[in-house]
Amino acid sequence: MARVRYGPRDETEIRRASKAGAELPDIWSTGVLAVWETDPDAVAAVLPPPLEPAERPLMRANISQVQLPGFPLGAGSVAVAARHAGTDGWYPLVMPMTHERALIGGREVFGEPKKLGDVTLERGPHGTVRASLARHGITFVEVTGTVGAALPLPEPTGKLDFYFKFLPAVDGSGFDGDPLLVHCLRHEKVRRLESVTGEVTLRDSPYDPVADLPVRRLVEITLGEKTGDQRGRVAQRVDAEALLPYVHQRYDDAAQAHDAPPPTAHTPPQQTAVPVQQAGATAEGSA
Repeated sequence: MARVRYGPRDETEIRRASKAGAELPDIWSTGVLAVWETDPDAVAAVLPPPLEPAERPLMRANISQVQLPGFPLGAGSVAVAARHAGTDGWYPLVMPMTHERALIGGREVFGEPKKLGDVTLERGPHGTVRASLARHGITFVEVTGTVGAALPLPEPTGKLDFYFKFLPAVDGSGFDGDPLLVHCLRHEKVRRLESVTGEVTLRDSPYDPVADLPVRRLVEITLGEKTGDQRGRVAQRVDAEALLPYVHQRYDDAAQAHDAPPPTAHTPPQQTAVPVQQAGATAEGSA
């Protein structure tokens, strides 16, 4: 009988797959990083317990092209600064990816809020750069500017992200098992870093409403080439009732499109853009 590929793999095949996954070469990406200050109340509103706001109400957008062998990937992330048990990190709200291969491991293993989307990074003539994240035909994050001077390369460093890993219940009510808070530590190396003078524009989307966290002060924009690895661990089990009101962050809830925007005292952030005269990497603004 011919081999049935859906059948079980033997121990040799399992060991080979595990070894290959543990010996991945450096995979470099070219990406734009933008960091801005937003409204503290908005930051507090999007953080599920036990996460708490960090000292500064920062947002971070990463928009990258990843040179996977034979299979280039567009990868993005929009995250808010957060803290857990006295440790600072970032809580991603949405992570658009351009193909399914990048979704599966991140969502199933770490609980990353990845969704299929369009990720664009273009470097044009005269040093111009444009990076954007789009889903359902809406470009909800756009970073534009002009590339400036080369910046000193930072030492290899670790960066922490917080994720919630869970499975919605089979009967549609709550979860199948306790949700988990995951700490994911990335070790990052940078081989090129340049400043960018430009702006961040947020556009309203019922599916990815990051415009509810507007640009109040732009901290930095940079263009860099980076590589790294990541390791996750379960930090704690999470109270299901406390997390349930935030589950919609993970999904495109059609009913969410009919929600009224939250009441605010300032101008609604359907489109916000704040220019930066000379944004560069700083110790307090690096993400």
